[in-house]
Amino acid sequence: MPSTIVTLTLNGTERELIARPSTTLLDALRETFGLMGAKRGCGQGGCGSCTVLLDGRPVVACLVPVVTVDGSSVETIEGLADGDQLSDVQQAFVDLFATQCGFCTPGMIMSATALLDRKPDPTRQDVTEAICGNVCRCTGYEPIIAAVLSAAGRRRTTPPAPAKAETPPAPAKAGTPAPAKADA
Repeated sequence: MPSTIVTLTLNGTERELIARPSTTLLDALRETFGLMGAKRGCGQGGCGSCTVLLDGRPVVACLVPVVTVDGSSVETIEGLADGDQLSDVQQAFVDLFATQCGFCTPGMIMSATALLDRKPDPTRQDVTEAICGNVCRCTGYEPIIAAVLSAAGRRRTTPPAPAKAETPPAPAKAGTPAPAKADA
């Protein structure tokens, strides 16, 4: 099968890779760009551990062919923090102990971030529906729901933070073509 050049905005930085049609977005994130936050769980889109934001919408990266994201924006858990400053959702997960083993946490946080970006004042039902595609085997979901509602409350009472600095591109894995697009 022929390879295709894919250009995408990854965590705020334009990136390029050469991919086969069978390469998933999850494979590209982990193997080409070295971003390990999106986890390889079920590989069938059922667990949500690989959830990322594609043009602001949560998607399971294990089911998305990377060639279909050409020209799109992808945000991963690595793109949420601004240096050492966690995002409001990440901080709420820490503060409310909404993680145990941590395997589901990146996907949960991405789904929650998408919800709060879309609906700043969610109900408990909204949160439950937003994370229904994310499986957690440890927490029983209560601390996760509480963390998302807490982050929503913080967003309503805290002025917006200044725009975060652009994240420098992660180095591509040796032997894998993934050059950062040069500024002209």
